[in-house]
Amino acid sequence: MLWFKKQPPAQALPAAVDAVVPLPIALDSQIFKHHFDSLVAQSEAGGGVAALIERLQAKQHAMASTFERALAAAGLSDIESLLDQVFTARRRLYPALEAAGAATVLAALAPLVRGALPVAERLQAFVDAMPGTAGMDRASIKAANKLRRAAWDFAAELLHFSDPDKFPLMTRWVWDQSTQSGALREFIRGNDTLKEIPLTNAPEMFEGARAWLVDQLRTEGIYRDLPLWIDLMLGQAYTNYLRSIAEGSLGADFGRGTTPHEQLAKLLGVDGARRAGLSRVKKSRVDESAPRIGV
Repeated sequence: MLWFKKQPPAQALPAAVDAVVPLPIALDSQIFKHHFDSLVAQSEAGGGVAALIERLQAKQHAMASTFERALAAAGLSDIESLLDQVFTARRRLYPALEAAGAATVLAALAPLVRGALPVAERLQAFVDAMPGTAGMDRASIKAANKLRRAAWDFAAELLHFSDPDKFPLMTRWVWDQSTQSGALREFIRGNDTLKEIPLTNAPEMFEGARAWLVDQLRTEGIYRDLPLWIDLMLGQAYTNYLRSIAEGSLGADFGRGTTPHEQLAKLLGVDGARRAGLSRVKKSRVDESAPRIGV
């Protein structure tokens, strides 16, 4: 396993924010070690961690090239290809993107990736550009909130994979302050006894968590591909959590009956399409009565 070869300490990853603030609650190194060992063991079924890193690298390259092609072509097909690689958004977001139109979507995506505004403002601006629902009844408000959460995840992944060294992954499954849930919770000892966890959705918080994860990975002798290793560690922690609370009853969209390795690949958007050439994007409105867990 070549990625375990010791190397001199590298510089910190370039931050997407001016300052990285210390986390207001401690993360636990022993819990990290548990998730790390689980990742290494479970990934052996699919070619090891190196194979997962290669798939994430391929996703990063595909998203970057597809984004450039989308800007040039100004059509929905390339936007759909981007959405296809974001598991937590590809079931919900396409009808809103289609309703907004390619020009509007691209006008919102370009400053997300290339803009000069603070990162949080860029993410929020994309979410705000998505069309809402026509009514203000309870069902319409609920649908609009789910759409906005999917839009946030899509924007967060596109930003992250535009430059994984610079931008941490800030999807809701990494951390969602409103629901007090996400992968970061799984690194806190005794989290099941805490009524509230003082983590926010601010980019500075995600940067603080990323700095901690970098330190933990380096204790394991890992110095290469750190941003993608962090993605894997976060995904491993979150899928461990999902299996612990819902083994055998995960929603069909997450993959009932699949292996832990396959579930991790699906969460990270590096699972294969159902059949070659077919999109995994849902183009019709999702049935809101169907059960969903965690995403």
